[in-house]
Amino acid sequence: MATFRGAKDDYGNKNQPPSSFNTIPATISGMNAPDQSPAQMLATPVQFIKGAGPRRVELLKRLGLRTVRDVLFYFPRDYQDLSDERDVPDLEEGRLQSVRGAVEEIDLRSTSSGGCILGVLVRCRGGHVRAIWFNQPTMRERFSYGQRVLLSGKPKYEGLIWQMTHPRVETLDAEEPAGKLQPVYPLTEGLQQWEMRRIVRSAVETYNDLLNEVFPQPYLEEHDLWPLRRALPAIHFPDDQEGLRRSRRRFVYQELFILQLALALKRTQQHERRKATPLEATAKIDARITRLFPFELTAGQRESIAEIAADMARPMPMNRLLQGDVGSGKTVVAVYAMLLAVAHGYQAAMMAPTEVLARQHAQTLDKLLAASEVRRVQLTGGLPAKQRGEILRRIAAGEVDVVVGTQAIIQDDVAFDKLGLVVIDEQHKFGVRQRAVLKRAGLDPHYLVMTATPIPRTVTMTLFGDLDVSTLRDSPPGRQRVNTYCVGEEKRAGWWDFLRKKLDEGRQAYIVTPLVDESVQTEAASLEETYESLANGELAAYRLGLIHGRMGAAEKDAVMDDFRGGEIQALICTSVIEVGVDVPNATLMTIESGHRFGLAQLHQLRGRISRGSFPGFCCVFAEPQSPEAAQRLKALESSTDGFELGEIDFRLRGPGDLFGTRQHGLPPLLIADLLHDAETLEEARRDAQAFVAADPEMGKPEHAKLRRMVLARYGTALELGDVG
Repeated sequence: MATFRGAKDDYGNKNQPPSSFNTIPATISGMNAPDQSPAQMLATPVQFIKGAGPRRVELLKRLGLRTVRDVLFYFPRDYQDLSDERDVPDLEEGRLQSVRGAVEEIDLRSTSSGGCILGVLVRCRGGHVRAIWFNQPTMRERFSYGQRVLLSGKPKYEGLIWQMTHPRVETLDAEEPAGKLQPVYPLTEGLQQWEMRRIVRSAVETYNDLLNEVFPQPYLEEHDLWPLRRALPAIHFPDDQEGLRRSRRRFVYQELFILQLALALKRTQQHERRKATPLEATAKIDARITRLFPFELTAGQRESIAEIAADMARPMPMNRLLQGDVGSGKTVVAVYAMLLAVAHGYQAAMMAPTEVLARQHAQTLDKLLAASEVRRVQLTGGLPAKQRGEILRRIAAGEVDVVVGTQAIIQDDVAFDKLGLVVIDEQHKFGVRQRAVLKRAGLDPHYLVMTATPIPRTVTMTLFGDLDVSTLRDSPPGRQRVNTYCVGEEKRAGWWDFLRKKLDEGRQAYIVTPLVDESVQTEAASLEETYESLANGELAAYRLGLIHGRMGAAEKDAVMDDFRGGEIQALICTSVIEVGVDVPNATLMTIESGHRFGLAQLHQLRGRISRGSFPGFCCVFAEPQSPEAAQRLKALESSTDGFELGEIDFRLRGPGDLFGTRQHGLPPLLIADLLHDAETLEEARRDAQAFVAADPEMGKPEHAKLRRMVLARYGTALELGDVG
């Protein structure tokens, strides 16, 4: 049987690869020698690449480039299209064109109005072009006599010479050949594009033929992929747009395929290697559980429960993501799963990212299970040592059925007697390491994660590709729509009049600010400042409370208890109430400096006032500083569908750190873009699943290189090395 233990990357370091595009193991070497292997030559330090030299070594290291291999797979971030590069006699007025040539004259002169004009005369093919900049004296430092440059702009014929005003200028290597598409690389201060291009070109010309193809030839043909040795030169220095498209497809597909192979292998391990106790939802158990809920389950809840129950009835651990919009009733589904474990004599643990949310879940359980004999405890970081010790003793002795808490659940001194189910709320706020520790807290418990942040499909396939997914879209009956208004300061007086009227009718309100303390760096409203202003102004006649993440647990509990009980009419808070806080009578929300929140976070905050039978009203005061911020607010105003907003947010913000994706511990994608490469991702996912289905261990000789690459890149992050 194949083993996945101890995989090493291209440097011989376990599971810390610089890229996923070459699988030849390396040993660091000096200058190339005749008896060196291809692997050793690809590991040649960058200083020995023509054009690099000792002066640029430290600059290249800043970019993470230490060996030839690093440089070969350092992909351009963009391309400069010089398809309309012309000789001087062929220039036309008013059209964007490019010319290249050598600097002959540099003239910086002052004007009578106190400004300056910089003129640079460039000798090009077929004549001269003068580049002119107004009031930019520092541009003078960029030019020297004889320097080769590329000018791009809209030329105009002035008397006897063509002239470009404020053109884009780029320094060229004297040996750099002309090309229609010029690569644009990420740089560091002190390194210029022409230098980076020369280094990369030299590396490609010298070492490209040493690269080892990772895909079997039949696979390349079947999936219409260019071979590595053809694709690599073309992605750095493409001849045309078609060559760029084909070469980029090769590397995007490869990167996503390797990721999806890793996820497929993980699922195979979970489904076929690990064992768990089957916890079947018999008709009798189902009736006992549903009898505890004082309401009818929605169709979506019943469907998700059926999927979870089917997973938990199997002799392998469930690994399922439950995602749903705010207010869709995910907690009830999780409670069902926990009670299913308890019905079979096993313990269940539920972990939340904050103490506020953990206590909210504990109170929900107390309410639902008041008439049951289920033994419950809370385990958070702020407990006195004696109380904590007693709770840990009871958990270890099996005297507790359900544990609800924060990260305190995964401390080394926490030992469960028979842990059958782990539930993690707001999975994206926890990292892979925390998730793995929880799984080891018992002997292969079933595993359910929940998120109220609707996740775009491409992100789900990437970050949660090793999990099965259940989705809740409908809301429990009686939930009211939230009316949302994104306004400027001119509407403030009218909003406070409306809010006071609703408070007089018995409703309660949240006032959310983005900061705890004042900051000179931002105009965002401060929490303390907002509290003082309202207490002495617009809400002087009402009972106000204050809560934020820096307060102690007992203090936060007291404030939230007063708010739930109606003692506090308006709660001034930070986004600590973003997730899970459930006060049905709180139907009003004011969000200050709303342009400083992300769309998903604004939707989460708004979800706090859709919990009861009264309609909600949310007013977002914002002064958007960019078109993107304005679009975000417009989307919030026009839609209450979290899944729709999640996709909009993804399109607006791109695939960066969408909701703390770095927490997941997966290496960043080097060339693929989840926003623009969704179709290729779907293709790679289908192919990877079929690939692993046909060769579950990737043990066939022709798959050895792919297997090694998967383990080098994702072996640690996905725990692929603990099998065998």
